[in-house]
Amino acid sequence: MEHVVTLIYGDGVGPEVMTAARRCIEATGVRIKWEVVEAGAEVIPKYGTPLPEEVLESIKRNGVALKGPITTPVGSGFRSVNVALRKELDLYACLRPCKWYPGVRSRYIGVDLIVVRENTEDLYAGIEYEPGKPETEEFIRFVRERKKTVIREGSGISLKPISPAASERIVRFAFNYARRNGRKKVTAVHKANIMKFSDGVFLETARRVAAEFPDIAFEDRIVDNMCMQLVQKPELYDVIVAPNLYGDILSDLCAGLVGGLGVAPGANIGDQVAVFEPTHGSAPKYAGKNKVNPTAAVLSGVMLLRYLGELEAARRLEEAVARVIKEGKRVTYDLKPDPEDPTAAGTSEMADAIIEALC
Repeated sequence: MEHVVTLIYGDGVGPEVMTAARRCIEATGVRIKWEVVEAGAEVIPKYGTPLPEEVLESIKRNGVALKGPITTPVGSGFRSVNVALRKELDLYACLRPCKWYPGVRSRYIGVDLIVVRENTEDLYAGIEYEPGKPETEEFIRFVRERKKTVIREGSGISLKPISPAASERIVRFAFNYARRNGRKKVTAVHKANIMKFSDGVFLETARRVAAEFPDIAFEDRIVDNMCMQLVQKPELYDVIVAPNLYGDILSDLCAGLVGGLGVAPGANIGDQVAVFEPTHGSAPKYAGKNKVNPTAAVLSGVMLLRYLGELEAARRLEEAVARVIKEGKRVTYDLKPDPEDPTAAGTSEMADAIIEALC
């Protein structure tokens, strides 16, 4: 069977790590027809936008995509392509496995966590009021009159909507994932002790959904305590489900437990469409240097293969990655005991090693 998959190389180091991932996926023998489309900062002069309509059309048509990192300017410029993709395609679940592989430098060993992050609501929903704008001042007056609460003049405002519907589908996604993958426990993360009418909705919904899965243990944790717990005893946790902001922070924290974003794959999944991508950024200062670790991109390819039902190929590719990392000879600088080790491999050379390790 041939699978048609949308491929977005991205910008910065994207083309290098995604080329490595593509080569490794193809080396498994799975037949994939890649439909390459362009997105990112570098295509704005050509299309007038970082997210051309043909990108969305391709992903909708094929139902699955492999995507490289894309640069988003901080504090200015266009809105994040990642956020736009999630919104336009209703990719409500961000799935981030954080697994330690022997040979990766970390303070922890044996960590194997899944972070499930809600993608469409919370403070990342994009409902913001710019400081000094008339509509912002009108909103401030409204709050002052209705809630008897003073918001300082000149404030910028972000709204935090959390609905029962979005909370239910993300918590249900987490429990279904746990059941399908032999996971034992789901932990819901919140701040419902303070934000009773937003995080409170999330927690109440999580408890209701959990009752439908008696075979999966359930607990909840306040987000600040959860951060401390993960640093002290990550082995106590399994699948973590959280609203958008907390999920974003916790997924990076968990990536840090297993060696960093260079070994952290990810996916954004909806009911009809899934986009797989490394969780690290575009790192433009390393672009074209054949230096960046391709592991996160290759492991995102492993997730893609599983999604396509190519379970044996996914197993073989993940084991090949693990074998190369454990051996520690043909790996990038960040996987060496000494990052200045002159024997460190480049991006493409590590991909070569992974392909050779396939069996």
